Amino acid sequence: MGLFRQLIDKPWQVQAADGPTTDGGSAFSVHRRSVAMYVFLAIAGVLFFLLVAAYHMRIILSTDWVALPEPPLLWVNTGVLVLCSLAFQRARVAIRGDLMDRARFAFLLAGVLTLVFLAGQLIVWNQLAGMGYFVSSSPANSFFYLITAVHGCHLIGGLAAWVRVALRMQSNVDAADLALSFRLCAVYWHFLLLVWVGMLALFLTT
Repeated sequence: MGLFRQLIDKPWQVQAADGPTTDGGSAFSVHRRSVAMYVFLAIAGVLFFLLVAAYHMRIILSTDWVALPEPPLLWVNTGVLVLCSLAFQRARVAIRGDLMDRARFAFLLAGVLTLVFLAGQLIVWNQLAGMGYFVSSSPANSFFYLITAVHGCHLIGGLAAWVRVALRMQSNVDAADLALSFRLCAVYWHFLLLVWVGMLALFLTT
């Protein structure tokens, strides 16, 4: 009988002060939005890993691989993305210190910098096309456009969440909830910055 009770026990339930088990509390302190985002980041990480693996396999199997030139604007865009990530981190730190004006400014600045980065990437694509490096010209071109486009789509998706948070800042939203949103945005952009640095290193070495 004791073994049966152990098998049907629910460890995620907590004991109330008066004794009976209740579903009202949770033994896990991680917010469900945090869990959802980390799961999404894990999936996105696997996606980028598979793209990198396919990239390397195509290099090994290819006899027509011609590397693309690296437009100087790529370095500028990298700097913009670094500033964007720093701005989100600044917003995260400021709101924890109850500095709402600084937090709002840093958060809005991060979104604007993201738009600048995306515009810069479009210019890079236009520059490469102007030099004759089209999507279908070679496998190297196709992978460059594909991987940078996937990265850009993740940034656009992040901007959609950024817009929602920016609109909520105009109302009397709960400070703890806003702090959570700032933290999740910061983590998301840090992740995309790491992915971008890895992609840039990949393009430069191949």
